[in-house]
Amino acid sequence: MRADVLLCLAAVAAAPASALADPPHVARKPKLVEPHLHLARSKIPAGRVALTLDACGGHTDYRILDALVENRIPATIFVTGIWLRRNAKALAIVEAHPDLFELEDHGDRHLAAVDVQTKVYGVKAAGSAEGVKTEVENGAAALEAAGGPTPHWFRGATAKYSASAIALIHQLGYRIAGYSLNADGGSLLGAAMTEKRVARAKDGDVIIAHINQPTHAAGAGLVKGLLALKARGVTFVRLEDAQEVEGAGS
Repeated sequence: MRADVLLCLAAVAAAPASALADPPHVARKPKLVEPHLHLARSKIPAGRVALTLDACGGHTDYRILDALVENRIPATIFVTGIWLRRNAKALAIVEAHPDLFELEDHGDRHLAAVDVQTKVYGVKAAGSAEGVKTEVENGAAALEAAGGPTPHWFRGATAKYSASAIALIHQLGYRIAGYSLNADGGSLLGAAMTEKRVARAKDGDVIIAHINQPTHAAGAGLVKGLLALKARGVTFVRLEDAQEVEGAGS
């Protein structure tokens, strides 16, 4: 080992514990939980999966929405208050197909469900227990005000939570929608990689992807991957249609 590395290690070993601890003015980042969610095993030969789509903000990827309608592929869509206020046309299409689409709560302002001041992947956290409560309840209120149903599932921005926020969300009466297969990496993956990820879905997988980024290549890959699953004979279900789910956050 190089002498300078040995000196560095020796200095760390010799330093008092107080010198290695975080300075008192520096807040430690909270430990976050990313719940997983699976459907129970099915007896369907090609298997069944649940497609869940986040509508965080911005606009609507009609490549995805139109393909779902045309190919009769059901999905659970998690909507924010931001998306609802900007996408009346897409909302009307979704609400015109209640046999295909289930609408659930993605929060009002797309804040991470973390009850301390921090950022997750650059997304601002709700910052307090009251902030988490407001994000959840105002998101539900926005959905109902737009003519949607009373939601039963909640998925926070980034799908990461503080443990205390998870407990609070459960107290509010919501199940937390984790996932088992990340299809599009927050809509940042390319079309080919997204297609490949989706096409390898197995029985019981809960897929997460995004429907609010029409300019991203991931949307095209998602459609191709879903059509590959359909051609394989996979059955798609909404979360409300699959009563038997298994997951730490549910």
